[in-house]
Amino acid sequence: MRRDRARAHADCVTWYGATEGTPPRRRRAAPGTPRGGGSAPDRLALELAQAAVGAVEAVGGHAAAVYLRSPSPDLLKLAVLAGLPSALFRPWWRAQVNRPLPVSEVHRSGRAIHFADAEEAMRRFPQLMAGLPFPFGALYAPVSVRAQKFGVLFVLRRATPGRSVAVDDRHRIRTAAHRLAAALGALADDGVPVAWEGEPLSVQLPALNAPPVRTGRFGWDLDGGDFTADEGMRAVLGPGRAGAPGTIAELTDLLSPEDAVGLWALARQAAALEHPVPRRIRLRGPDGVAHLVEVSADGTRLDGSLVDLGGGPLVTEASDRLPYGVLSLDRLCRITYLNTSAETLVGRARPDLMGRVLWEALPWLAPGSHEDHYRAALIAETAASFVVRRPEGEWLEVRLHPAHDGVTATLTPAESPDRALPAPAALAPDAPDAPGALSERSSALYRPVALAIALTEAVTARQVSAVVTEELLPAFGGRQLAIYLLHERHLFLAWETGFPHGFLDRFDGVGLDARLPGVETLTSGRPIFFESMEHLAAAYPGIPLDAHVGARAFLPLIASGRPVGSCILGFDQPRAFSPEERTVLTALAGLIAQALERARRYDTEAAVARGLQDVLLPHRLPTLDTAGAVGRYLPGTQGMEVGGDWYDVVVTGDRLALVIGDVQGHGVAAAATMGQVRSAVRAFALSGNDPEQVVSGTNRLLIDLDPGQFASCCYIVLDPATGRTQAVRAGHPQPLLRHPGGRTEVLDLAGGIVLGVDPAAAYPVTELVLDPGAVLALYTDGLVERAGRDIDVGIETVRRTLADCGDGPLHQTADQLIREARRSPDRPDDIALLLATRWA
Repeated sequence: MRRDRARAHADCVTWYGATEGTPPRRRRAAPGTPRGGGSAPDRLALELAQAAVGAVEAVGGHAAAVYLRSPSPDLLKLAVLAGLPSALFRPWWRAQVNRPLPVSEVHRSGRAIHFADAEEAMRRFPQLMAGLPFPFGALYAPVSVRAQKFGVLFVLRRATPGRSVAVDDRHRIRTAAHRLAAALGALADDGVPVAWEGEPLSVQLPALNAPPVRTGRFGWDLDGGDFTADEGMRAVLGPGRAGAPGTIAELTDLLSPEDAVGLWALARQAAALEHPVPRRIRLRGPDGVAHLVEVSADGTRLDGSLVDLGGGPLVTEASDRLPYGVLSLDRLCRITYLNTSAETLVGRARPDLMGRVLWEALPWLAPGSHEDHYRAALIAETAASFVVRRPEGEWLEVRLHPAHDGVTATLTPAESPDRALPAPAALAPDAPDAPGALSERSSALYRPVALAIALTEAVTARQVSAVVTEELLPAFGGRQLAIYLLHERHLFLAWETGFPHGFLDRFDGVGLDARLPGVETLTSGRPIFFESMEHLAAAYPGIPLDAHVGARAFLPLIASGRPVGSCILGFDQPRAFSPEERTVLTALAGLIAQALERARRYDTEAAVARGLQDVLLPHRLPTLDTAGAVGRYLPGTQGMEVGGDWYDVVVTGDRLALVIGDVQGHGVAAAATMGQVRSAVRAFALSGNDPEQVVSGTNRLLIDLDPGQFASCCYIVLDPATGRTQAVRAGHPQPLLRHPGGRTEVLDLAGGIVLGVDPAAAYPVTELVLDPGAVLALYTDGLVERAGRDIDVGIETVRRTLADCGDGPLHQTADQLIREARRSPDRPDDIALLLATRWA
């Protein structure tokens, strides 16, 4: 049902319209039945499909896609893929917003990205090119309007090495994205959810160079000699001749002698018949092109219908004479034609194959280990070749010859290869007909390279596991993953996905003496592969099995000779593992083990840093009868998870000193420096120094300590009795002030540079009066900074939130200000917040 709906969506693009110059406007809901039948696609799908098709035509590409936001705020989903079959790009159906991929960066930053060739793309996005190692150019543009981020539109096209993307093309892709954003904004205003949850829709691109089909009719009274021809007939056979052909003589004058004689012979034959008999003849017009004519004769009259198909019939006849198979595929890899030899080689009749996706009609041609050949042909328009075995045992060589509108595949019998083929490679541009032009080694290694690049950015064990789930499973078609980590000679479950709930609990904490494949793969150091669950059950009688019937791979996680744990990959269907796949999976297991070992060290350091930070941050803030303060700290969720943010409140006589600061960096060093700076500020404050002296003294002390780090700071002294306030700022964000009644402003405090840089730096003091009921809000930049968003936007968001908090308790106001930050699973920086108020 889903596939039928996707095809209906794709078919509707032609009647809905996808003209690049169409201005954005609010469209009516799609009619109930599109022309040609089929259920109507929804409005969102139509807008996305139109934008993708229009973008391809606008910048001269051969494929386009739209990534749309999903219900998860950190995940983009591929919604529409125009000109490419979505099944070939399953690993890229999802894009994490925080990943170093062009789609993710464009969505985060709101800025377009263009690259003209693979070399430029490799410099900027090695992870993308490791997964798609083909020469191509691409243009990416954000789809956003009125501060709403909907997603990303991008177009793929031929690589142009040594040339940058033209300014006009940059403008066109940006215009197409703006047009789509306006349309999606209108849908949102109409209450249509603008988000994507399901699988992507494939959309067929219109052919740009297909000749028009022309038709014409004529009639010939064989008794009276009258001849009539309509305008279509005249246009085809008499171009440039007004009124021609008007008689049978004028018609035959336009034909070659052999075609004219053939037409007269057909007329003589028809005159001798007593009942209508259909006939077919091919007449060559003055343009040299043969035109097909269907003729019906009943003895007294000959009527003809001419169809100008260009060279189609001739090409069909010519290819049927070839000794090798020829298949024509559209850009969605649907079979549009195959010759007689192809029917013989694949063992299937033409009616059984026409219109079907190649690998659905012929499963032995499924992408599998050949998927990169298909991608090379469709993405880079580079010829490719591979050898495949038919179910009957014969081997065929498949050559792919791509063009803008599709791919021509040739099939020839081949000798059995001496060994299993490696992961296929695209052919080199300078040798389009030479199979295996790229090195087998490079082709076989690109998946480990892609995973290795992703693992370099994973710090915690959870992040490593998430990367494995997102990168490794899609690459090999897996559906289940489990990672066990070794601790005190026992394996403990650290991560799982895809298994029935609770099924793996029985294996959690098993000792290294247990006879289980997950244990033995680690103790032996060898991977264990089972092509089906029956094989697994036979090798380990009595082992609990889940309901799946597919294959299993058990991989040892060993880093630099030290056992780390084991990894289990599960597949929904039985499958064999080629020698190359076994080698690649074993190599990947080593990369995963090293990443997990590194994460374990990070976790240890993070625990030390958290403990140090917990000791240094105040557990309780002092209050006065006429003033109070509330603090909040929220650690980041990336990297070391702890940083140098801090806050403090110091009672100095009858006054209250409010302090907030941020030490550069994360980890133990940042936490230690934070403790030194906090202690210095507290010591200077308790010594009776004025605000400028406190900050200046701390600055000089930090330079003397020379920890190699700097810090920002905001120091405010409040006299609760009078409301008189003195503030000093050292490179820190401006605080907020909520007045009684709700008006909230960003304070404009004079300030100096950050602490720890210049021993002679000056820190001016700003004075103001705090009214009873007013609230001061001091914060670190983690509260207001987001990737791809200007910090001023974040400050304004917090200002509005503070204004809307009302006059409730201070702790409720603090919780409300950081509530949105708590929802984000990926916070690159920690957050410190300090609120203070003067009571009446």
